[in-house]
Amino acid sequence: MKRLKIALPILIVVGSGGAWLALSLVSLSARGGPGPTETFLATKAKRFLVSRSAGELVVPPAGEADATRGFSLFAGSCAHCHGLRGRQPTAVGLALYPPTPALDSPEVQSYSDAELFWIAKNGIRLTGMPTFADIHSDEELWAIVRYIRTLGEVQTLQGN
Repeated sequence: MKRLKIALPILIVVGSGGAWLALSLVSLSARGGPGPTETFLATKAKRFLVSRSAGELVVPPAGEADATRGFSLFAGSCAHCHGLRGRQPTAVGLALYPPTPALDSPEVQSYSDAELFWIAKNGIRLTGMPTFADIHSDEELWAIVRYIRTLGEVQTLQGN
């Protein structure tokens, strides 16, 4: 009992000091980039949650005009951040936290069609990626996904 009376105040002081130190090192500013641990954990969590949320979405068959129509829709809704062609994010997109990715990147192209559709429809909280569910129909969102897929195909062809 005597040890508890001595240990408890010490634990409270040490715990409070640790909490104060941790909070003083944490910033809500989006100006500085995250550290490697934060980036790793956030990326893994995002991939897991998007995959789980997209679940068993049924991917409709692609129509021949989907990618062309998707580009028009993309230019009106997505180019503000991802750039007109989706390969070079704009200054606004790069200022977001995390920065807007290039859509021809291996990271983006590794998402399934269902996952890309889910992201476009629902957005990703705390990233700057908005939901387009109230702006575009599912058919239009699938056309945008088809356009995004063409970006990866061009990069693959250029890489060979």
